[in-house]
Amino acid sequence: MKSKVSNNQESVRRRSWSWQHYLIQHNAEAAPPSLFTQSQSFPSKRTGFKVGMKLEGIDPLHPSMFCVLTVAEVIGCRLRLHIDGYSECYDFWVNADSADIRPAGWCLDNNHRLHPPKGYSQTDFDWTSYLQSTGSEAAPPTLFTCHTAMCSFHVGMKLEAVDRKNPGLVCVASVADVIDDRFLVHFDNWDDTYDYWCDSSSPYIHQVGWCEEHGRPLTAPQGHPDPENFLWEEYLEETGSTAAPSSAFTPRPPHGFQINQRLEAVDRRNPVLVRVATVTAIEDHRVKVHYDGWSQQFDVWCDSDLCDLHPVSWCQQSGHPLEPPPDSSPLSSPSQGVCPTPGCRGVGHIKGPKYTGHHSAFGCPYSDINMRKEVMLPDRLGGERVVTLVPMHHHGNQSDSRRSVQVKSELTEDTLLLPLGKRRRLTDRHAQTTKFLCVKQEEEELNPQSVEPVRESDLHSILHQSVFLSTMSAQPGRDLSLCWEQHCKLLPGVTGVHATTVQQWSVQQVSEFIESLPGCEQQAKLFRDEEIDGRAFLLLTQRDIVRIMSIKLGPALKIYNSILMFKHAEGRSQSHSEDGSKSHTEDGSQSHAGNIST
Repeated sequence: MKSKVSNNQESVRRRSWSWQHYLIQHNAEAAPPSLFTQSQSFPSKRTGFKVGMKLEGIDPLHPSMFCVLTVAEVIGCRLRLHIDGYSECYDFWVNADSADIRPAGWCLDNNHRLHPPKGYSQTDFDWTSYLQSTGSEAAPPTLFTCHTAMCSFHVGMKLEAVDRKNPGLVCVASVADVIDDRFLVHFDNWDDTYDYWCDSSSPYIHQVGWCEEHGRPLTAPQGHPDPENFLWEEYLEETGSTAAPSSAFTPRPPHGFQINQRLEAVDRRNPVLVRVATVTAIEDHRVKVHYDGWSQQFDVWCDSDLCDLHPVSWCQQSGHPLEPPPDSSPLSSPSQGVCPTPGCRGVGHIKGPKYTGHHSAFGCPYSDINMRKEVMLPDRLGGERVVTLVPMHHHGNQSDSRRSVQVKSELTEDTLLLPLGKRRRLTDRHAQTTKFLCVKQEEEELNPQSVEPVRESDLHSILHQSVFLSTMSAQPGRDLSLCWEQHCKLLPGVTGVHATTVQQWSVQQVSEFIESLPGCEQQAKLFRDEEIDGRAFLLLTQRDIVRIMSIKLGPALKIYNSILMFKHAEGRSQSHSEDGSKSHTEDGSQSHAGNIST
């Protein structure tokens, strides 16, 4: 009943909210529609895409790859696309007029390689038979936006380009593909996950010699024999390539956005939603977007031409729901009874589109527990590589991506199924400034200044020692406290949660917590089936978990270690407060003694 009331309140709040009243109330102005690009502007017509239609499109995590896609969801003029044969976790959102999607058969007609669904080979895949076997239909070509403009770049041309994942680096790059007025920037001898599509006006591309002219360091291709003395003349001769002509570059002027202008923006952490937003800072080609009514910790820097930014009333004209600021209505928050995070309605999930909603902090994209870590997925192409689903929040100015520069590193662990024509990298790649602990293809954040990467086998050894030695000790609390900092780094999601809080958890909350532990997703169902709530969870012993519940040693170590940390957290906080009180008393006594002796 409470949920039904909340839903009714939310419906009333949506209907009663309007941009006109909001702008007047806040004495604010909307960003003029003329500032937005064609891909950001109001759609000229309603989309005709329907759920289940098949098409071809670019995988955003592997920009050089065209994949077989299915429309999984349609909201207004936005599409959630599913990569056939793979988990829903890899689904992604695009606008219906996106240049990244093409009708079935486009790759064959335009001499591009199409990566078939998992289980199909390149030679065996055929669109006609595939549509028949799946009982589906291809999206009609008339639904796609026609792109006819051309550019002066050609495949193989060399240039200097900013690595957009590491914006402090300008690297040797090549034109790897050209489609209409866009081309694919590829960094020589690096894998395709660094690639990106752009046009000739992009501020991230420069002609050969730009770094030397501007006194900037140029990052040589991976594996270059003498990177410190890289010379373009020698490299062009060695590779038999040519530099992109200066006439091909058409630098765009700075954008016209101003601070405090309002707009509508896709929620970066929960892309099913479009929110009311404000421009809070500007650079020549970027804007900082604040989601109205939310903490500044959710602010994001993005390119001014990002297709996820839209003018005021875009949602209304495209038929997409708009999320009003959570504090803009006198009605009580609809998140009560759904999600404990203030302002959150329980829509979306930290693990992506595989889950449509959540009921606790463990699944909430905005909870403190999830703001402290990156959500990682195994690369769908296999190997040990992981990809970032949701980025970790960086405090302070580190949210500016220019200040969180990561150095490109090498790749042996990242075994990828690369497109034809791309060389398999022979070197290892590991982030230099942000290190992660890999656990069953998922990662937890570690202290980048003091912790080195830990193998999964080492993790099991560390946890095994800390858990079982502490439980066999006569003073397990003391032994656990000796490695408390280490435990916090291994299982950061447990940090700061006390047993008194856990004791109040429902069966669902316990299950979601277990699912949030790396490598314990399968065990979550077991806890639901056994109806283990918070009180019962805290009573579980090592024997209960390993023997009675028949849980494998790896997950059991993490689960039981969490229980110990929950129990120890309260005693630890109490001891800290007692120590503080004792210290205060001793300081006062010493001061008093000093006064007497004087």
